[in-house]
Amino acid sequence: MPYWEIFTPENAYTPEDKEQLAEAITSIYVDYANLPKFYVVVLFKDMPANTMYVGGKPADNFVRIRVDHIARQMDDPQMRFLCMEVIEEKLAPFVKERGYDWEVHIDETAMDLWRTQGLVPPPPESDMEKLWAKENRAVPYEGAS
Repeated sequence: MPYWEIFTPENAYTPEDKEQLAEAITSIYVDYANLPKFYVVVLFKDMPANTMYVGGKPADNFVRIRVDHIARQMDDPQMRFLCMEVIEEKLAPFVKERGYDWEVHIDETAMDLWRTQGLVPPPPESDMEKLWAKENRAVPYEGAS
């Protein structure tokens, strides 16, 4: 799963903004990695004033994004570069174009350390994963637990 935590200044985004950004993030994984939509989780954390510090100083105009990739790994440096370019493009209307300072990083977790609905996710690009994408939910299958 791609799991995103987005730390933002309090009231930086409306509920509509959050939904649009979550949809933009989801589209990255659906369009470029063929992942089921439900794999993508986005958590917004509104930070009250004087709770985020950069360089020891309050950073009340700062958006920090932490991403964890599990469903796919990126071993190729060019793929990593392209991924970061797409992410920056999708984020731009929500950070850059609104005048926020921002930072984003990606960690990658081994797929065998992940379960969803208690099931082992199917192998990437498998027929079962395609079924999960079509159904937009985890579907039990033999060998999934």
